Amino acid sequence: MKELGIYIHIPFCKRKCAYCDFISFSDKTKLIEKYVLALEKEIDKCNINKDNYKIKTIYFGGGTPSFIESKCIVEILESAKRKFNISKTAEITIEINPGTITEEKLKDYYNAGINRISFGLQSTNSELLKLVERIHSYSSFLEGYKLARKVGFKNINIDLMIGLPVQTLEDVQTDLKRIIELNPEHISVYSLIVEEGTRIEEKIKNKELYLPPEELERKMYWEVKKQLEKAGYVHYEISNFAKPGYESKHNLSCWNQEEYLGFGIAAHSYFNGERYSNTEDFDKYFEHQEDSKIIHEKQTQEDKQREFMLLGLRKIDGVKISDFKNKFIENPIYLYRESLNKLVTQGLIEIDIDSIKLTNRGIDLANLVWEEFVW
Repeated sequence: MKELGIYIHIPFCKRKCAYCDFISFSDKTKLIEKYVLALEKEIDKCNINKDNYKIKTIYFGGGTPSFIESKCIVEILESAKRKFNISKTAEITIEINPGTITEEKLKDYYNAGINRISFGLQSTNSELLKLVERIHSYSSFLEGYKLARKVGFKNINIDLMIGLPVQTLEDVQTDLKRIIELNPEHISVYSLIVEEGTRIEEKIKNKELYLPPEELERKMYWEVKKQLEKAGYVHYEISNFAKPGYESKHNLSCWNQEEYLGFGIAAHSYFNGERYSNTEDFDKYFEHQEDSKIIHEKQTQEDKQREFMLLGLRKIDGVKISDFKNKFIENPIYLYRESLNKLVTQGLIEIDIDSIKLTNRGIDLANLVWEEFVW
């Protein structure tokens, strides 16, 4: 029986953050009920034989899944359970904005079978949170975190960001000290990327906000790595740290090029060698689901091989040469000889008996590595 992941997109939020370019809306809350029914319909119509596939991960992302009523999340999850063969050990995650959570919601999630929570904290500095237009404070996050533990959640991720406007190294050190004391099972740390069309891009262009110098942002990153590893967390992917055994199964599935199905507007899927997404238009999604899927890419063998390298090199352990051989019956050392020799010479990767992985310099200059495998 093949393993499969599921991603469910909840595109609603209370207020869009200044840096966000995801498909999310704060002005379409009247559509929530209709959207939930459409999601359940899409799941029910999915043409997958449950006897052939076992679901090992389910991930509610957004938007802000915790913004909508918890009964909606429960109904969607029940639809998935009816339609698919869900593994008894499946990792079921929901993203939570601390400004939208209550004890009642957490209890509903827990009783429905959700077993992993991802808190979008971003910073413990409430002034920085206001600057990037987050709707919560550090104190409201602490309240939500404690409630999650009280309800019974034993697998919690906390998202942090570095490279925020006016953020200092001391701010990051304070974040780390506070979060380590909370003892979450998983911590994700992302560098701010200024996306086109976001409010933060506009403010930077207008010189209302200033980003830290790149050198400082890199110091923040290596301070994160040092402090979290010292606290016992395993650095297993460029932006992710976990206690042993608590690595995100959902994320690892993506980086290992495993198949998953996406449900909801703008949700992406990877299935049978094809990458496709749903429409971003609500009306099309509601009325013509069968015609709303847009195939972005039907992968050739070469496409799959390059992508396997690109995704695998995000992992700190890198690409296992034996895994590549087993999957593609070819040796990546010979297949990408020229690129690999160039990257080794530049000090960006290292190769040992069974792995190809980034060096510390390669982590800092990862985009130069990705370029060798983008076509």
